Amino acid sequence: MSLGKLANCSRCDALFVQAVRDICQKCYQEVEQEYERCARYLRKRENRGSNIHQVSEATGVSIKQITKFIKEGRISVAGNPNLGYPCESCGFIIRTGNLCESCIKGLKHEITQQLEVEERLKQDGGVDMAAAVYRRKENVDE
Repeated sequence: MSLGKLANCSRCDALFVQAVRDICQKCYQEVEQEYERCARYLRKRENRGSNIHQVSEATGVSIKQITKFIKEGRISVAGNPNLGYPCESCGFIIRTGNLCESCIKGLKHEITQQLEVEERLKQDGGVDMAAAVYRRKENVDE
């Protein structure tokens, strides 16, 4: 059994012996208190329609930390119809995953275009990209 290693807390940068978590004991206790404030707020019937901004404002917990609670499954969005968290790309409020539908669609489109370009390059004379770049560099040096 190992004893852990010295590390800096990812939240406050204090030096601590890391065993399981990436935050120190003091920050862990603060996070637990933040979780309790959020959970207590959302348990009240009148607050179940709150969005993440309202929860953050009412509890004083950052949107980033509330997002972490939701992604960890500690706060459920199922009983809170307006609760979600920002898309990592555009900030649109989502309820699952890391990206909204629009960003996923855009990413898929970019990947499809890149694959089509690579396929076209393979079909045009069978020249691979590395050789083409090498030839261009030769032309620049001349």
